[in-house]
Amino acid sequence: MKLASAARLPSDVSRVQSRLRSRSGLGVETDVMLASHAVPTEDLVRVRRHLHRRPELSMVEHDTAAFVAAELEKLGLDRIRTAVGKTGVLGTLEGGRPGPVTLLRADMDALPIAELVETDYRSERAGAMHACGHDGHVSILLAAAKTLADRRAEVPGTIVFCFQPGEEGHAGNRLMIEDGALENPHVDRTFALHLYSGLDVGNVGVRDGAFFASADEFVIGLKGRGGHGAMPQNSIDPIVAGSYFVTMLQTIVSREIAPKDPAVFTVGKFEAGTTFNVIPDEATLMGTVRCFDAEIRASMPQRMERILKGLREAMRVEYELEYRWSYPPTVNDKAMNDLVRGVARDTLGADRLVEHDIVMWAEDMSFMQEQRAGAYFIVGARGGDATGVPHHNARFDIDERSLDVGYRMMVALGLRG
Repeated sequence: MKLASAARLPSDVSRVQSRLRSRSGLGVETDVMLASHAVPTEDLVRVRRHLHRRPELSMVEHDTAAFVAAELEKLGLDRIRTAVGKTGVLGTLEGGRPGPVTLLRADMDALPIAELVETDYRSERAGAMHACGHDGHVSILLAAAKTLADRRAEVPGTIVFCFQPGEEGHAGNRLMIEDGALENPHVDRTFALHLYSGLDVGNVGVRDGAFFASADEFVIGLKGRGGHGAMPQNSIDPIVAGSYFVTMLQTIVSREIAPKDPAVFTVGKFEAGTTFNVIPDEATLMGTVRCFDAEIRASMPQRMERILKGLREAMRVEYELEYRWSYPPTVNDKAMNDLVRGVARDTLGADRLVEHDIVMWAEDMSFMQEQRAGAYFIVGARGGDATGVPHHNARFDIDERSLDVGYRMMVALGLRG
């Protein structure tokens, strides 16, 4: 994928720039800031590609964190903290006007995927890839931090730039909270974004209330009695029992939960046996549970265990269920979301604001948003087939024009008191 240069941006982005230049009367808000500071497109792309070439997996983002800290050191911030939640970085900027303490967050970790995208910035680290856009998130927030530091006098209150490790299943957000990320200064509100290949570039998606689902994990061990594949009568087959369980699990959603309440059970791993003609002693199943309602979420282990008890009686297998509570739903505060809406309208135009549907992925920013009023929004990163590939895919890439949009949003939120 080739990036359109700033001089050759498509007409929709050019219209946004023209609209910004023509507006006035908003004091120190978004339009004046953007009129006097050109979007640093080249820096956004350069930093994103630097990070894309050097992905690091969750909780070992040492080089990324060092790069972030070094970039923040250049900005004259009031405080920089490293090793927060193991590899997280916090930068604090005290503004020149009264206002709230605002935390802006970007996640830093990559995924254990071998990249298949043929670009000159493809991953140089075998088996690791930025397949979820976190490289773009870091680039956006670093560029926004630089602009806001340059405009310190107009910043209301204090801004905390939060670069978070371990979003991909390691609850790095919670680790940062435990390490004091929401205190000293006491954070009043939070904002975070996600580049999204399911939304066209130039658009911003918002939703009040629960936006992203909870995500919990389960591991089930089924123990039968092994034997010859030709004489199943002498065995207790855990594969057959496990197969019944996979299908019966889906009836929890289809027959026990109201259709208005979204929920998902997925068995992603089913492991058993060693060869074609042997019934094994054991089978292991691993999967994920997604939903939005707190009561439904709390009931899932009991619903699963009821099926497993029936399976034990019907098919003579023993079982063990390990249920791991992971990420709660990400719930947006309406007042914070209205700030995002206002910024999107002023910065991009009302036609670029999308009231988005719920999304079944999960986000550990949910932990901060349980403790502080916050808004999480999505930024379109799809500019064609090559950048419309699903996240967590080896061919995932973004339309880099989305970096400009994310930057505009983060800077504008930092300037809104």
